[in-house]
Amino acid sequence: MRRRTGQIYEDVEITNIAAEGKALARVDEMVIFVKGVVPGDIVDIKVVKRSKKFCEAVPLTFKKYSAERAVPVCQHFGTCGGCVWQMLPYDKQLIYKQQQVADALTHIAKVEIPEISPILPSEKEYYYRNKLEYTFASQRWLTAEEMDTPDDQKQLQGLGFHIPGRFDKVLDIQRCHLQDDPSNDIRLEAKRFAIENNLSFFDLKEQVGFLRNIIIRSTLKGELMVILVVSNDD
Repeated sequence: MRRRTGQIYEDVEITNIAAEGKALARVDEMVIFVKGVVPGDIVDIKVVKRSKKFCEAVPLTFKKYSAERAVPVCQHFGTCGGCVWQMLPYDKQLIYKQQQVADALTHIAKVEIPEISPILPSEKEYYYRNKLEYTFASQRWLTAEEMDTPDDQKQLQGLGFHIPGRFDKVLDIQRCHLQDDPSNDIRLEAKRFAIENNLSFFDLKEQVGFLRNIIIRSTLKGELMVILVVSNDD
């Protein structure tokens, strides 16, 4: 039978992690990259992209969760494009990522390397960034739950991060765990002030609107720089 896009494989065990937030499985000697899973998960998957050497798939049903799983701390996990391995404990992330580097050098680049010392973990698992850039959007990304609410109850303006693969859609962020406060307070207050004073959010498709981006920089001394990027609003 010709393998095709949309094919479903059942009871697939995830064995490793790969690049770009994907994990690895093998079915009938075919390499399959799957999003949203970790090694040890057993899942039913659906193929969404196929090439001669590999497939890409999404999970349909989790038959068994890996013992290595962790509970993501972020309410936006799974929709936001950042922090794609929050469901995998930090110490496990380091082990798998080190193995990725070793495999790339030995199997792909064909380089002989000495034994690699373990990666030194960061002292901070969260709140380690000193700069974040958020995007204003007149038509933000709506979650499935929000799509079911009446139109007159939807707040369409958003201030946050781009949805992966969608230049024109921004996920409204309530709290980000990458940068220390008062970063979150600044972003939320900027959005509140803009809406209250009828300042237009940028339309990424039509390329119109006043507010485009807000950039927040912080230092170890507690100093802050807030940069507001605006556009002509005719």
